[in-house]
Amino acid sequence: MSGSSDTGSSLRRKLFWLIGARVVIVTILLGSGVLVQLRTPGLWPVEPFFFLVGLSYALAVAFLLTRTLVERRRWLIDLQLATDAVVISVVVLLTGGVSSYFSTLYALPIIGASILQFRRGGLLVGSLSALLYAGVVVGQYQGAFEFLETRWSAIGQLARPPATLAFYMTGLDIFGFLAVAVLSGYLAERLRSAHVSLARASSEITDLQAFNQHVIEGLTSGLATTDRHGRVLTFNGAAEQITGHRVADVLGRRIFELLQLPPVFEASLDTTVEGSRRADLRFTTPDGREIEIGLSAARLVIPGGQSGFLFMFQDVTETRRLQRKSVAQVRLAAVGEMAAGIAHEIRNPLASMSGSIQVLRQELPLSAEQAQLMDIVLRESERLNETITSFLAYARPLRVSSQRFDLRRAVNDTAVLLRHSPESEDRHQIRVDVPEAPVWFVADESQIQQIVWNLATNGIRAMPDGGALVLAVRTEEVGTVTLSVRDEGVGIPPGELDSMLQPFHGTFAQGTGLGLAIVHRIVSDYGGEIQVTSAPDAGTTVCIRLPAPTPASSAAGRSPAPRFSRQGVP
Repeated sequence: MSGSSDTGSSLRRKLFWLIGARVVIVTILLGSGVLVQLRTPGLWPVEPFFFLVGLSYALAVAFLLTRTLVERRRWLIDLQLATDAVVISVVVLLTGGVSSYFSTLYALPIIGASILQFRRGGLLVGSLSALLYAGVVVGQYQGAFEFLETRWSAIGQLARPPATLAFYMTGLDIFGFLAVAVLSGYLAERLRSAHVSLARASSEITDLQAFNQHVIEGLTSGLATTDRHGRVLTFNGAAEQITGHRVADVLGRRIFELLQLPPVFEASLDTTVEGSRRADLRFTTPDGREIEIGLSAARLVIPGGQSGFLFMFQDVTETRRLQRKSVAQVRLAAVGEMAAGIAHEIRNPLASMSGSIQVLRQELPLSAEQAQLMDIVLRESERLNETITSFLAYARPLRVSSQRFDLRRAVNDTAVLLRHSPESEDRHQIRVDVPEAPVWFVADESQIQQIVWNLATNGIRAMPDGGALVLAVRTEEVGTVTLSVRDEGVGIPPGELDSMLQPFHGTFAQGTGLGLAIVHRIVSDYGGEIQVTSAPDAGTTVCIRLPAPTPASSAAGRSPAPRFSRQGVP
């Protein structure tokens, strides 16, 4: 649509110039006719000559008014050019026919037709001009225009060459008309072809430039090109974001100082013929941030023979941090497996020692002080065994035996156990908030009970002066269930929310410090999400959202680590 619109606009513009040229030529003819009449009265008939001039002006106005219709009615162009040839033929007839000096005017509509209608138009108007001119000459010698000579005697008084010479001159003129038509048509076709090729090439170059610009600006890596002296020529948007420098501020600057490259890198780049040089370096942004950049540079040679450098770089700060974290996690995992093995080996002799102490306490006569020492050993052995058991539950992969059960039952059973637990006292109120309809879930029921038990015992310990503990179950959306434990205790300081799920981070005198870590481990295996809302003296709410897995997915292995979010209560 855009191409046809441009073509139509070009055609109307050419037609406008043709009409203007016609008016100019007619005006010149009018002026010359007036001068000739003033200097040599009666040389040719004035009345029909001025009539043709006026007719030409009228036709120019008519053609100008119909200029907008030529796109759909191209025959209007042919009509204009044919009218020009007819008017010129009449002028030639009135000014001596074969002897007229105005026969050269035939070349003008022929050239105009070639410009507007290309080879077809040039040949058409050239042929028409040849026929009209030949008709004028033949009619002149055959007496076909005697009625004009009778009306305007000046026409008959104009000198005429012999017939043979006249026809010879006419043949030369006709040959000239056709030669002009062929040549102008050929040149017009070549010009049109060149224009089309140029427009196509220009469009392709524009598209290619836009594409290259979009590609370069769309890169997530910083891209900079320099001349052979290292002065910046281009700097894409990603490079701006990484370095914090604007394009306007870096153009012309040396890339080595801009990217804070060491001198040894610049020296090695000067010796590079093929391939690229890579480097990892620290970069300080204008606002004082220190980041890590991974950079590669290579020599850039363009077809003109000039050379420069191409630099590509990325902000690898977060990538390097994750790599270091991954290495640390692998190391910690190995240490954890080793610690789990050691803990398992410790538990066996510990059980033997505890059993032996119990037998000795029963069979040996002990003083009160010795009995107290025996009790301390047994109590500490039991505490150590509990710690080792919790640690193994946290460190070793869980063996899941999934089955379908009602979450309400797990919560209610845990509440009953809590009410009869030594840690629960009369000042503690344990309430259960569950829906009336069953909340079916597929998992290891003992693991879900352990989640509720660990969170509930922490809630009771957080309320030394008493308070309400609420255990709740909800179904928020299809395939997701929510377990929540809310207490009215001392709360958790904001600075400890991020580390509360880490092993051995207990804040109470009782326990091993692994309860919440075990909860995190179980929720992690089920691909759940933990959200903690707490503040000092405002109580704590721990909300766990679990996706409802199928038995097959439960037995397949662990899910990704759970999302953990914390919120402080104002």
